[in-house]
Amino acid sequence: MSFFDLLLFILFIQVLHFLGTWKLYQSAGRHWWEAAIPVYNAIVLFKIINRPWWWVFLLFVPIVNLIMFPVIWIETARSFGKNKTTDTILQILTLGLYTYYINYFTSHTYIEDRSLKAKSKSGDFVSAILFAIVAATIVHTYIMQPFTIPTSSLEKTLLVGDFLFVSKFHYGARVPQTAISFPMVHDTIPLAGVKSYTKAPQLPYMRLPGFQNVQRNDIVVFNWPVDTVRMFRDDSGKHYDKPIDKKSNYVKRAVGVAGDSLEIIDGKILVNNTPLQLSERAKPQYSYLVQGKGQGFNMRSLVEIYGITDGLQWIDRERDLYQVNAITEDNLAKFKNHPNVKSVQRIISPKGKADSGIFPNNGKVDWNKDNFGPIYIPESGRTVQLDLESFSLYRRIIEVYEGEEMGIEQKLEVKGTQVYLNGKPVEEYTFKQDYYWMMGDNRHNSEDSRYWGYVPQNHVVGKPVFIWMSLDGNASNLVDKIRWERLFTTVGGEGKPTSYLVYFLIGIVLIIGYNYFIKKKK
Repeated sequence: MSFFDLLLFILFIQVLHFLGTWKLYQSAGRHWWEAAIPVYNAIVLFKIINRPWWWVFLLFVPIVNLIMFPVIWIETARSFGKNKTTDTILQILTLGLYTYYINYFTSHTYIEDRSLKAKSKSGDFVSAILFAIVAATIVHTYIMQPFTIPTSSLEKTLLVGDFLFVSKFHYGARVPQTAISFPMVHDTIPLAGVKSYTKAPQLPYMRLPGFQNVQRNDIVVFNWPVDTVRMFRDDSGKHYDKPIDKKSNYVKRAVGVAGDSLEIIDGKILVNNTPLQLSERAKPQYSYLVQGKGQGFNMRSLVEIYGITDGLQWIDRERDLYQVNAITEDNLAKFKNHPNVKSVQRIISPKGKADSGIFPNNGKVDWNKDNFGPIYIPESGRTVQLDLESFSLYRRIIEVYEGEEMGIEQKLEVKGTQVYLNGKPVEEYTFKQDYYWMMGDNRHNSEDSRYWGYVPQNHVVGKPVFIWMSLDGNASNLVDKIRWERLFTTVGGEGKPTSYLVYFLIGIVLIIGYNYFIKKKK
């Protein structure tokens, strides 16, 4: 849906509203034409139904407005004496069109001093639930969203079982593009296992102003660009592509930002021909081939002592040869001094050994996860040459990220030695948005940009800022399962993370004490 389509839809809603309510406005002592003026008619209507005027803003908040519309339909009916359960049900079942019946076919009397207090406990409960859903949806969509770390790709910085708060306002909250969706869930309704949204209509991409851009080394939550709905298929078994804001949420580190050149040499990342300088808390991990001295190892103790994230894997028991998966360089230095370790060698895919699963997945480059590039990370407004060499790198960007998902029909193809865009020969292309290169710190156990390419700006969700809970799935009891030292720690910053749990508990005690002793006494 383009902005023009959106304006037409809003105009249609305004006409629908006017035709169904103008007589009700008159009965409430207002002018009939007040029902026809966009936005102003909503302000007047809220005065008629005795609700705050600022509710008008909620009507323009996607998802939230889906909750507000039924509330307004019901409140309008009740303001003209239609208080029965039947009236409420008819308003909901007809999507508010029952208002037409009230407007044209009933002798409606406006109740100016109508009590807003629910007449039953069930009504009071429903009102409280609706208010809570509206408030939580606004917070979830535009301020802060809870998120769980499901994989070890950022191990040591973020652990499997960490529960985060992800800030939407750092990079600017993204206005939902999927207009009709179940509130506060992602792509699937819990327990029911069905889609939580309808693919149409789709709103144009919009993002509220943020106070910073994605910086190099930031940990970022984003929608996985190549995700599709694998659960939902038609009779032919075809996958449906998800809308941008309903694609799976991923969390990685932005090792390259728009305008950077990036290359990986023997597992080390170079940005703009300079080794990437990671923050102090970042602990890159690699896999190693270890030769023992034939005396055997206690694998569990090694995992615990040296922080080996993904365990040990025997390669050849007779030769006492095995693979250590994901260990930091600091722990590796200690591990080498183990009395039963004979030699340690980092596992590196050699330069020139092609991996077909590596971006750009065209079989024409000899790149792999440890030796990759160089590539350019596109920046909005920058122009690149389009030729046979760069065609595969930018094809998905041009056709999908800046094409279909931005409301533009684009097709990039090669005929002979010439690149064509929408059937016309082109030599260059100017990008319309920024892109990022996302990778996990667990270098050999992370499905990241090396496998599926660039992450567009319109896929960025937010910035993890706070760990409020952390659970160790391998622990046997609840006390040991909670990683107490990680509770209420910040994700960013330098040095060892500091827990603010004690300060949080003190704050809770002070609030309870104030409410119980001082406020109650007053």
